Amino acid sequence: MTKYEPTIGLEIHSELLTKTKMFCGCLNDETELTANKNICPVCMAHPGALPVANKQAIDLVIKTGLALNCEINTHSKFDRKNYFYPDLPKAYQISQYDLPLCKNGHITLPESKKRIGITRIHLEEDTAKLAHAADGKHSLVDFNRAGIPLMELVTEPDFHSAQEVIEFAQEFQLLLRYLGASDADMEKGHLRFEANISVAPQGSEKLGTKVEVKNLNSFQAVYKAIEYEIKRHTELLEAGKGNEIIQETRGWNEGAQQTFSQRSKEDAHDYRYFPEPDLPPMEFTGAYIEAIRAHITELPAGRRERLSQEYNISPKQAELLVRDMFLCEFFEEAVSELRALQPKGNIETVYNYITSDLQGIQKDTGILITESKIKPAHIAQIVALLGENKISSRVAKDILRESFDSGVSPQDTVKEKGLEQVSDESALQKIITEVIAQNAKVVEEYKKGKITVLQFLVGQVMAKTKGAANPGIVRTMLEKELNS
Repeated sequence: MTKYEPTIGLEIHSELLTKTKMFCGCLNDETELTANKNICPVCMAHPGALPVANKQAIDLVIKTGLALNCEINTHSKFDRKNYFYPDLPKAYQISQYDLPLCKNGHITLPESKKRIGITRIHLEEDTAKLAHAADGKHSLVDFNRAGIPLMELVTEPDFHSAQEVIEFAQEFQLLLRYLGASDADMEKGHLRFEANISVAPQGSEKLGTKVEVKNLNSFQAVYKAIEYEIKRHTELLEAGKGNEIIQETRGWNEGAQQTFSQRSKEDAHDYRYFPEPDLPPMEFTGAYIEAIRAHITELPAGRRERLSQEYNISPKQAELLVRDMFLCEFFEEAVSELRALQPKGNIETVYNYITSDLQGIQKDTGILITESKIKPAHIAQIVALLGENKISSRVAKDILRESFDSGVSPQDTVKEKGLEQVSDESALQKIITEVIAQNAKVVEEYKKGKITVLQFLVGQVMAKTKGAANPGIVRTMLEKELNS
């Protein structure tokens, strides 16, 4: 039986994080709820209105290209892409055709280590937003989004599975956030994927007929749409119906969990591209490009490697931190504070409190860590107090919650509430004697061989000391007392 192999390429649209739109001074404000408020003669294509390019948007695209190892075209320009649709005020889109800002880049996927080629990255303007009535009889247009800077990235057809696509998509989303180029929130439409999929016999030099699935706005939709198309193509090929696979644009029906035909796929000549006459060509010097490169801070790939080496944590632990920029910075600051208090403090404990206990409190309270009153220094103090055996792990959890709620430092909480761990045997002896006297039945069970009840007695001592007793010392003293 013939085996078939899918080949996939991506086109990704990212709304850029700029103050104003691409070619006018209207606000780029996704939070605006009033329809058609952030509009002007330029983004509404009134006669005589002329565009002016947004320098910040251009710089963000170049910055992204540099981070993706692209060549930057020192000579670039804008073009008109002509087509009619109700969400396009001018009946053409200002985009880029033969001279994109960036070309010939690549990225190495973090898990599979596969290298994915980047064909080009160009800049254009977004369209308006359509709202279709439930009865299907009319649609409304909100032009607030019209003209927002939109970066389009086109990959090489280097993917051969939906999983590879998802790995790339998640890494690209993370990269955009590290660069400050886009919030890249798929639920808000900041990041939209289009997948070009073809299937051919394994080893074939010729690719199968290409189908494009447009406007995929979640990782789940991207994965399922690609899997569906691979299955559809393969089944048709195996049934000898390859001629039924036509070059077309398809959509994704989330409810039916399947793609559907929208229209035949356009070629570049259908758009009648020509240079945008109202915008001058762009020239970039080497110094200009290097100045943008200088503003690129540590990227995800470099941070993964550094975290593993500097803090001796596992790749899995490093990945969890890299995926959450706030949490990562919180962790690194907490470690820095701990080293100042206790040079050989336990970094693993810092990691566990931040990624487990602290996030657990966040989940229980519904209050984000960013909105709480806890500081990295508080985590460092707790770990230092534990390292010096001044508090028990049980007390540490209570102190953590106190710092989360009130912002009071752990050191102050321990001092004010008398929570310092009691390790003095003479101070503990009286309490242990009381516990033994008050739990004669349990003591009898222990002496008859039921060793497990010892933990109950330890718990009683801990309760009387409000968790301040050293549990290890308590256990040893109880064993000695009960076995004498």
